[in-house]
Order: sequence, then C-alpha cells, then structure tokens
Amino acid sequence: MDPWTALDARHARVADRAIATLFDDPGRAGDFSTTLRSDPLGEMLLDYSKTNIDAETRAALLDLARAQGLEARRDAMFAGQRINETEDRAVLHTALRDLDGSVTVDGQDVIPQVHRTLARMETFARDLRDGRIRGAAGRITDVVNIGIGGSDLGPAMAVQALAPYCDGPRCHFVSNVDGAHIHDTLKGLHPETTLVVVASKTFTTTETMTNARTARDWMMRGGDPARQFVALSSALDRTTAFGIDPGRVFPFEDWVGGRYSVWGPIGLSLMIAIGPERFRAFLAGAAAMDAHFREAPFSQNLPVLLALVGIWHAQICGYPTRAVLPYDQRLARLPAYLQQLEMESNGKHVAMDGDALIRDCGPIVWGEPGTNGQHAFMQLVHQGTRIVPCEFLLAARGHEPALTHHHRLLVANCLAQSEALMRGRSLAEARERLAGRFEGAELDRQAAHRVFPGNRPSTTLIYPQLTPETLGAIIALYEHRVFVEGTILRINSFDQWGVELGKELAAALVPVLEGKATDEGSDGSTRQLLAYLRSHGDLA
Repeated sequence: MDPWTALDARHARVADRAIATLFDDPGRAGDFSTTLRSDPLGEMLLDYSKTNIDAETRAALLDLARAQGLEARRDAMFAGQRINETEDRAVLHTALRDLDGSVTVDGQDVIPQVHRTLARMETFARDLRDGRIRGAAGRITDVVNIGIGGSDLGPAMAVQALAPYCDGPRCHFVSNVDGAHIHDTLKGLHPETTLVVVASKTFTTTETMTNARTARDWMMRGGDPARQFVALSSALDRTTAFGIDPGRVFPFEDWVGGRYSVWGPIGLSLMIAIGPERFRAFLAGAAAMDAHFREAPFSQNLPVLLALVGIWHAQICGYPTRAVLPYDQRLARLPAYLQQLEMESNGKHVAMDGDALIRDCGPIVWGEPGTNGQHAFMQLVHQGTRIVPCEFLLAARGHEPALTHHHRLLVANCLAQSEALMRGRSLAEARERLAGRFEGAELDRQAAHRVFPGNRPSTTLIYPQLTPETLGAIIALYEHRVFVEGTILRINSFDQWGVELGKELAAALVPVLEGKATDEGSDGSTRQLLAYLRSHGDLA
C-alpha cells in the first residue's frame, strides 16, 4: 500500500475518535512534542499532541516524507542545486545566514559575496545610526521602506516584532499603490531628515516604482534625493537612471526569492532599526533552525513534524484552512507574512512535472494575535460547522517585567483556547450548567447553544522570548515547513506564476483608463465597471 493510501485508510479508521481520549496514555504529551535546544536560542517546544495523530499515523506520515524524497531534495537545496526547475534557479536564502559555510553555485562559492554584501549593509547601517550619513538638514530620523510582497512583508513584520530592540531611526513601510498609503505615511515626516529605501529586484515593480516616484517628488520639497535614496535591487542601470548613487545600491542574487529575502539586502531597514549586531543574531537564530532541519531525525525535526501535521490536516482530513494565532502582540503581522510565504509558495494546481495535482494544494492561511481573536473569529472556530486547525505561538517570557500579570493572563488564555478546542462541551454538560435557570424544552434549547463540539486540533509552539534569535528561528521554521509540504505534494514552492496574469491585464487597462486605448478587448463586466467609474469617479 502506498503512503497516501495508507494515510487515507488510517483517517477513515480514526476520523470519529475523540482527540481527548488519546490522553488516556499518560505519556501522550511527551511523545507527541519535540524540543529544539540551541545555544543562540535556548529551547523551543513544539507540542502537536492535541491532534488526532497517533503513533501509527505518525509513522505513515514519516513514510510519506521519505517516499517523496524529502531528504535528497533538502540536501539538494542546501547544496545549491537548481531545485527551482521552472525558473532554472538555485534556492539559497539559507546561504544568506550560513556565514561560516561554503555553498557552490555554477562552480563558484557564493558565501564570500554574501559576506561582502552583509559588510556593506553593516557599514551603511552603522554610519546612518551614528549620524555620519545625514539628510539635507541633519541626522536621519525616519526610514521609509518602499516595496511590496516579500520586499515589504518580511521587514515590516520583523521591525514590529523586534520593537524592544529598535533603537535606530523610526522605520515606516509603504506597499500599496493606493495613494492613501504613501500619503498617510509621509504626511508626518520631514523630507530633510528621511531616508527612502526602494526595494525591487528588477526596479520595475509597478506599485513600488509608482510609490518611489511619488516619494522622490515629496523629497524635493526640502530633502536631497541624491543623498537620501537607497535601492535594494539588482538592476543597476535602472537605479542609476532613477538617480540613486551606485554606492547606495545593494543587489541580491536570483537564487533569493522575494518572500525568502529578509535575510539579505531586503532586511536593510530591519538592520537600521535594530543595529548590525542584533541583525547578525537574527541570522544566527535562522541558521540554528537550518542546522536542526538538516541534522535532526525526521521524527524529532520541528519543520518536518509541523509540515506533516499540516499535510494530515489539509490533504488527508480535508480541512481547507489553517489559523495562525500568535499570543504575542508584536507578532501581529506574522499571519500576513505566512499568508504570502505559504500561499504564494504552495498555492499551485500542477506538480513539478506539469501534471495536475492528485491532492489539494496548500491550505488557506490566516490569523490574528490572541487574545483579540477570541472576541472575533474564534466563535466560528469553536462552534462553527467547519474544522479549522489552529497553530498557537507563545513566548515563555515577555519584555515587560512590570506587567507580568498581563503575561500570566495571556498564557492562561492561550492554553485555555487549545484545551477548549480539543475538549469541547457536551449537551449533558451544558444542561447541567443551566439547571435551575431553565426547564424542559427551554432548557434543551438554551443548552444546545452552549454546546462546543470539541475535537478540534491545534499545535502550540513555545519559545523563550521574542528576541532577534528567536524571530529568526521562527521564520526559518516556517520556511522549511513550506518546503517540506511542497516536496511532499511535488510542488515547486519557489516560483509564483499566479501573480502574472493579473499584472498583465492591469498593464493593459492603464491606457484604457488614460483614454489612450479602447476597452474593446475587455469582457462585458469589465467594460461596465469602467464606464461606471468614468461617470462616477475621478478617472475622466
């Protein structure tokens, strides 16, 4: 029996089993959790015991990973082989944090260039933070990072996450081509004391370059664009034409995908915010997770186990979504970051050989920080008709020692949510709680509204504290989880052709909106919408 068939058969046998009954085994929690121990990280615990995965199911999932060639593909990625087959590229974001290693691409060790770029970034960040790089009217107080997708979500999420360590200029992020975004960001800043970082590998991304030109016009009111613009791009001809000093251009290689790029030049705004030493700690945390992913047996490997839990829930149990719930306010942007990481990577309908997938692709990823979600969407998660696997993230320690009572309440809520999802509340328990308040049919009616189906799975990741090292490890954990799931599904996780069609159609519509072309090639709905906007909006 092949591993997929074995897992389907296993699910058919256990689908109606209550997860809570698995804890009749007193060793359940320990057997279905694993810990990463590392000098830069301390300890990180992944508990997946509140799922319907038992020893037999886990063994079948591990067999599936091996059968799909996970070990060989993992080693090929780290070795610099061109595993991004549709674009004929290596996949080496891990090299950006492998500062002691050696990785060869096309016969050349890429690590020395990684070191040189990192050193340039560090020199620039130190000079800016120390006031040696200045604006038109003195010290730089604010940095505006203009990018979109991976050129925005990574550094924006990381700067917010590491707020306790941000002692450099204030960092702001602009991504949306909606003029409101750049307008609202710039209106409180001063051109003469602001640095603008334009992040686009090709320097042609429509949203980014539109915002960059608007920022340059704004800068002319009192700043000096020649001194106060930086580019994160490999298109030196275009950055020069834009007016950016070549000495302030930080390129990166085509083997770094956008959503995996926060470790290199795209992370410059983060480095400016927290300083080069802490940025290196961020890299070290990711490198520790890389080493764990490469060296730990699959049965104790955090990325592998997290991925196998995801495969079980999405492809075997058929749960279409996954909620990421960080009980850590500073990780508020992590669910959005993981949305891109996972859905752009594994949101595909064909396998690497071009054939249609035989299983569903990766799930819809969404979430918000706790405890906010408890007063919003957790109603559906607890009592709705669909099962939503949840992934809780929690720090053992906060950064506010004077507010430990807040952290105790946060921890209590996080642990209670996962327990409630699993345990639920039966009709008999609900009736007992309401006895004396209602009788007869009304008691039954009221009790029905207080039933929690339970048997809803979750995982919990506990880390010591949200430090640069920890954040690096968490991001790397999810990067590798996406890679493992993609490998098992035989998806190329490193291209993103799905973003192209909408871009092409948008480019064709711009001349129509400018009155330079007709809408003859558009469908009836689009023509109607265009006509309505011309008559009711500001497009005339």
